[in-house]
Amino acid sequence: MAEQTQQTEKSFQKQSAVFIGRDQRALGKKKGKGKGARFWKNIGLGFKTPKDAIEGTYVDQNCPFTGGISIRGRIIKGVVRSQGKMRRTIIVRRDFLHWVPKYNRYEKRHANYAAHLSPCFRVREGDNVTLGQCRPISKTVRFNVVEVDAKGSGGDGKGVKLFQKF
Repeated sequence: MAEQTQQTEKSFQKQSAVFIGRDQRALGKKKGKGKGARFWKNIGLGFKTPKDAIEGTYVDQNCPFTGGISIRGRIIKGVVRSQGKMRRTIIVRRDFLHWVPKYNRYEKRHANYAAHLSPCFRVREGDNVTLGQCRPISKTVRFNVVEVDAKGSGGDGKGVKLFQKF
């Protein structure tokens, strides 16, 4: 069972849609070198399932591609602000303009969103990501990363011009 070799959590991790004891039923058969069964799905909305989600060995219940989370509601884009302070969670900054009628002008504003980052994605600070709304995963996390555009800033996140579109 190649899928379950990378256990790093205290509890045994497995995908709920895959029966693990399939190979243990036949006593006389040898286990092949092929990978074990893996559950993955297409989330729709024009987003492709990443190759790492299909061929990977990670187990993440909150992944929209290999877990039980469905994407519904808003789709927003933003820039990765920070990562690593929470497990599998990133902070995404979304910049926008707000109209102020009194002065007949726009003002720059931003909003920070906490989003779940599946292990099938590799992101750095400054990368552009697309978030899809899902059910609440924790107290503050209501979004899931569904697509990564690594053309953001080039990596380190230092010297990123935040309002690039204006």
